[in-house]
Amino acid sequence: MEYVNPEGLRLDGRRPMEMRQLRAEIGVVSRADGSAAFEMGNTKVIAAVYGPREVQNRSQQMNDQALVRCEYSMANFSTGDRRRKTKGDRRSTEISLVIRQTMEACILTHLMPRSQIDIYVQVLQADGGTRSACINAATLALADAGIPMRDLVTSCSAGYLNSTPLLDLNYLEDSAGGADVTVGILPKMDKVTLLQMDAKLPMDIFENVMQLAVEGCKAVESYIREILLENAKMLEIRRGA
Repeated sequence: MEYVNPEGLRLDGRRPMEMRQLRAEIGVVSRADGSAAFEMGNTKVIAAVYGPREVQNRSQQMNDQALVRCEYSMANFSTGDRRRKTKGDRRSTEISLVIRQTMEACILTHLMPRSQIDIYVQVLQADGGTRSACINAATLALADAGIPMRDLVTSCSAGYLNSTPLLDLNYLEDSAGGADVTVGILPKMDKVTLLQMDAKLPMDIFENVMQLAVEGCKAVESYIREILLENAKMLEIRRGA
């Protein structure tokens, strides 16, 4: 199948280095301490953060830092698949772990000892790049909850199909069997917190694809900062009123 046509356009009309449209909203779950909805094209996710609060299981309490927990799930209607996904399946457990480790790299856990932070992420609609969308939603939700962070952690994927590096893969491109690199970075600190690849690539091509994903992460960061700034202005206006 041809994923990039002779005019250099992908199946959804984007250029190889073009991201899908980003949309985000803060404060979508009223009972959570922080929450956000994040969309990358047709992939839509929601994240809710509770905490810092008292550790529920005392045996897990840490005297020098906060305990970070993460639960990832997919809504049964998210893929259009009729198969019912059981809670706690291997993929969900693995993605929960990936998100938790990525978020732990940015949260200043030592400022909140003997406490617990719970991050819940749910995919409402899946069209590729769910891992990245979940991390971006969790970052916004943590910021909304006022959790102290070293930096915003942002994520994006890139792939290699038809001998062309492609930014921000949708589901059709993601499931085509080519290489798919998911990256998470702390942009201000210039650090990589997540790097996953599900196929082999020659080193020079891998570097190009990874650099493309990093550029995507930086674009997400500038968008997230815009959203946070808008939200701060709205709060100031409400306080003034």
